[in-house]
Amino acid sequence: MIIGVIVFAVFLLLFILLFFLSRGKYSDYIEPLDSNEYKLRGLLPIGLFILDAVKYKYSSKYDRMLQAKIAELKGIKYSMYYLQIHHANKIVLMFLILLLFTLFSAATRDVATVVFGIVIMLAIPFFMDRELREKVNKRRLSIQIDFPDFLNKLILLVNAGMTVSRALEKSITENDKDTVLYRELRTVLADIRGGKSETGAFEDFANRCRIPEITKFVSVLLQNFNKGNAEMVSILRLQATECWEMRKHAAKRLGEEASSKMLFPMMLMFIAVILIVATPAILALIDSM
Repeated sequence: MIIGVIVFAVFLLLFILLFFLSRGKYSDYIEPLDSNEYKLRGLLPIGLFILDAVKYKYSSKYDRMLQAKIAELKGIKYSMYYLQIHHANKIVLMFLILLLFTLFSAATRDVATVVFGIVIMLAIPFFMDRELREKVNKRRLSIQIDFPDFLNKLILLVNAGMTVSRALEKSITENDKDTVLYRELRTVLADIRGGKSETGAFEDFANRCRIPEITKFVSVLLQNFNKGNAEMVSILRLQATECWEMRKHAAKRLGEEASSKMLFPMMLMFIAVILIVATPAILALIDSM
């Protein structure tokens, strides 16, 4: 037990030391972070301090993969910043879990508790990266669900005689949905009004969304902006049909996921019903014996 207490005390002192060493240096750096999204925001300077101390380069294939996903969620401009925060968050959480299980081990005098804690600690990066992938997939799915409606409205406006630029502006401004697709489209509109070229604004839009439907749509628009395209409406109609089919599959997938999530509660309810029905019979059987 004494060894366990000593180990816990050493880790705790190290944690406190790192906290005071890093707090002043990185307090301004973490200021833009949303405390609702980053529950451990106040402790993130510890992770950033450790990353800087080991001179981590953020240049591996793994880092580039993570940065590409973060760029979809936070934008290319801030992707490196949030990559650093993502790694710092992992380090802090791993440190806290190590402290917690070291304390449990000291209290229970069980070395297996520390081993279990180390296993969980090493699994933290996997689960946090998985959470990041799920956020990206959820974002892409939201775009895929909204895109067919937007595309159909755009086609109707162009068919009615509007220019493509005016039809795009009208489709965006007259929709008050606060979904991923429309937030990104409003960003495109703001970029254009701020002086960026339509080509540049829509290329950035495609880079932020990173789904095949948006990439194809943007390529058709860019061809229209640069060279003109008399067949643009027919191409967009064909894409709209494909997108509706894609939306049906997405809705079906969401339904299957919802059904799978309901399976466990239904099993619990089934077991509870069996217990309620069977308990009187079992008690009666015991009494008769």
